[in-house]
Amino acid sequence: MTNKNTEQTSALSPFKHKSFLVMWIATLVSNIGTWMHSVGAGWLMTELSSSALLVSLVQTATTLPVFIFALPAGTLADLFDKHKMLLVINSFMLSVALLLAILVLNEMVTPTLLLTLTFLLGIGTAFMAPTWQAVIPSLIPKKDLPQAVALGSISINVSRAIGPALSGVLIATVALSSPFFVNAITFVFIIMALFWLLKRREKQPTLASKRFWPAIKVGVSHSFNNPALKATMLHILIFMIFANAFWALLPMIIRDNLGGNASYYGIVMSLIGIGAVITALYLPKIKKYLTPNRLVLVGTILVSLATLLFALVNNKIIALILCFSFGVGWMLVLSTINVSAQQALPEWVRARGLAVFMVIFFGGMSLGSVAWGWIAEISTLNTALISSALGGIACSLLIIKFKLQQGANMDLSPSRHWPAPQVHSQVENDKGPVKIIIHYKISEANRDKFLSKVKGLKASRRRNGAYNWGIYEDTEVEGHFIEHFMEVSWAHHLMHHENVTIEDKPLQDEVKALDERENGPTVKHYLYRTSKNRR
Repeated sequence: MTNKNTEQTSALSPFKHKSFLVMWIATLVSNIGTWMHSVGAGWLMTELSSSALLVSLVQTATTLPVFIFALPAGTLADLFDKHKMLLVINSFMLSVALLLAILVLNEMVTPTLLLTLTFLLGIGTAFMAPTWQAVIPSLIPKKDLPQAVALGSISINVSRAIGPALSGVLIATVALSSPFFVNAITFVFIIMALFWLLKRREKQPTLASKRFWPAIKVGVSHSFNNPALKATMLHILIFMIFANAFWALLPMIIRDNLGGNASYYGIVMSLIGIGAVITALYLPKIKKYLTPNRLVLVGTILVSLATLLFALVNNKIIALILCFSFGVGWMLVLSTINVSAQQALPEWVRARGLAVFMVIFFGGMSLGSVAWGWIAEISTLNTALISSALGGIACSLLIIKFKLQQGANMDLSPSRHWPAPQVHSQVENDKGPVKIIIHYKISEANRDKFLSKVKGLKASRRRNGAYNWGIYEDTEVEGHFIEHFMEVSWAHHLMHHENVTIEDKPLQDEVKALDERENGPTVKHYLYRTSKNRR
């Protein structure tokens, strides 16, 4: 029994699944290439221009596309084959990376061209991130998802330690173009892994006639009517706003508070990564003693204390210890919150939900960077650090009541308990909108109970793409109520039938049971028509 439990909670248990292991290795190699590009691009810009603004825009060109394109990317990932989409994305990024490497080799690159190509690679990252995150649960059993998310974080931190150092060595000993060529080559590994995975995976069923913009609306509607995901997004927004003061001001901390150089900066980054990696390996054991909310609180306190002490201490050795502590806290928070986001989402909307989560994530990061940079500018660096540290702890205590990882014990698989809609003739999938009206006959004794229960259906309907939900009481016929809502198209309503989860079913059954008729509520479907409409 002990061995079995140990196996179930092992930090490396996802590696037992070959598909996950192959993709994890390929992603690690690709992440190393991405960090090599990041360092190479920043260094190249200093060679091309002495403008501090242009140098800082390299980082902006990398992160801004994620904020802009994550939601459209997640929508496309839900509409189309995720594995094939990953193949297209990485082929595109390979082409851009190879073009940049050739231009650098031939000394044909300009600041504008460097920023443009870096931005294009950032777009690739924006499409890659939610799509890959949505694929992970299909590669492993549900019980291994927390460990898989932690291993994803390990990949990022290991690549952060290796990539910048390797890039610096290649620039110094080979050529400035070498990191860009290596980055291009790393995409070959992930493309090969995807081809291998395509042959092994089960084909996912898709519904024809899905429209892009309505699909985005459905994804957003689901995300903000999903209590588990809303709690998760609140936690990541608050954490990133305050914690990102450290990342935004780190170069100034190293230079002004500690008198460090670029080499010391590299050591600082490595220790943060080491702290995160070690924590990820021990997370299964740590989770036995702390709930998800307490894990996030402890992580936030560690991050905030490290930030606070950076404002009060100017000893380089102590600073390195603080960096390790920061890495521990960072991993505790991000791993816990990322798992919470994954668990909150059913398969059919996972990529879009994760994309909304990423928009909140990067929105908090961007807001925090600007806010704490501005505060440091108008006051002092230490004032900004102290304020962010104290604010982070205070706000974390205020939101601790919003429970994380609510989806851990939810069954979000399709229940398929809705009968097929009755139609007198074939309806084209792209026709709409569709009005759904459900008629209830409720006794006076159950009236208040019914109204209380049926209002709980609003969030459930909206999570599945419905809008204009309402409940009405008949003024002529006593006990007659109608519930109505709209769907953007017939195809989306059919998807609603397919996507209702087992978690949704109990409340719907409770409402249905209150109808006093033997056959229960009656459901009617109405398709919007004009004089020009055809079936």
